[in-house]
Amino acid sequence: MTVTRVLVVEPHAPETELLTAPAIREAAAILRRGGLVAFPTETVYGLGAVATDARAVARLFAAKGRPADNPLIVHLAAAEDAVRVARDIPPEAWRLWARYAPGPLTLVLPSRGTVAPAALAGLPTVAVRIPAHPVARALIRAAGAPIVAPSANRSGRPSPTTAAHVLEDLAGRIDAVVDGGPAGIGLESTVLDVTRRPAIVLRPGAVTVEMLEAVLGDGAVVDPAAPLREGEAPRSPGMKYRHYAPDVPLALLDLEDGAGAAVEALRALLAGSGPPPAVLATEEDAARLRALLAAAGVPSEKVLWVIVGRRSEPQTVAAALYGAFRSLRPEAVSRAFFVRLPETGLFRAVMNRVRKAAGDPPFPG
Repeated sequence: MTVTRVLVVEPHAPETELLTAPAIREAAAILRRGGLVAFPTETVYGLGAVATDARAVARLFAAKGRPADNPLIVHLAAAEDAVRVARDIPPEAWRLWARYAPGPLTLVLPSRGTVAPAALAGLPTVAVRIPAHPVARALIRAAGAPIVAPSANRSGRPSPTTAAHVLEDLAGRIDAVVDGGPAGIGLESTVLDVTRRPAIVLRPGAVTVEMLEAVLGDGAVVDPAAPLREGEAPRSPGMKYRHYAPDVPLALLDLEDGAGAAVEALRALLAGSGPPPAVLATEEDAARLRALLAAAGVPSEKVLWVIVGRRSEPQTVAAALYGAFRSLRPEAVSRAFFVRLPETGLFRAVMNRVRKAAGDPPFPG
């Protein structure tokens, strides 16, 4: 079994200093010789392999247990490097990169054919991102090559936002993890297909439709994307397979249209034997649901409450989501419920992940 090295870096150091840090130099050497290295980005931890190394890419798919038809995202140190992996880059891409790169935005572009074919999952397109995290950019520069980097977890599991999460899933399966502290945003990047007109959001993230249209103009972006047809290949990670799932069943609770149903569902579960249910909710929604349970005579103290940030501060919810999912253990809870949030702004990305974790399509309806 592979021994996974833990290489610690100072996450707040400037990129110029990180380039010569021993941990970055060692991690880059591992990548150049075909190894797998997990590293922090501003979204989640990614699992890196050199994008042009077919053997390394095959090993990455095997380590994650990732389906072969699920394409990877190529990470670059700067937008101008996109010409190494993409061709016929449209003006819209350069305009978006001028505003949002480096950052949590992935663009789907025509492939130049330089990336290992397996990373593209048979598609004529390549997904490209320029991460904002200085550790990520320093590692890409030190490796001297484009890096494919899906989330550093076993396929289907919640994405990792800390090095400890990576080791939970991949210790002994990868060569190293660069520990640069917690990821900031906590949700994967927005994926936008700019090979189509209008451009299509394939996965929502921290760069919202409103932010995209602020650059491209009203009506220039379609959201949501149409669901996959039978037999259609996914054009982006997160489109086809169940993702992000905790180790217990997950369902939604609606306090707007179905508060009574939510209360009765919890009453029935608490009346049974075995572990109690867990409720994942913002501070505000947890207080509201506790009050509803108290009014109905349901003992809320028997519920395991997992607070996922504040409704008034969506970024706190995004940052807390995957850690909350990973905290749910079958021996401690019977099942989990997530209190539904409005599907606007960053909450649209949060609810996309929650629906996928619950086994629903990413864009319902």
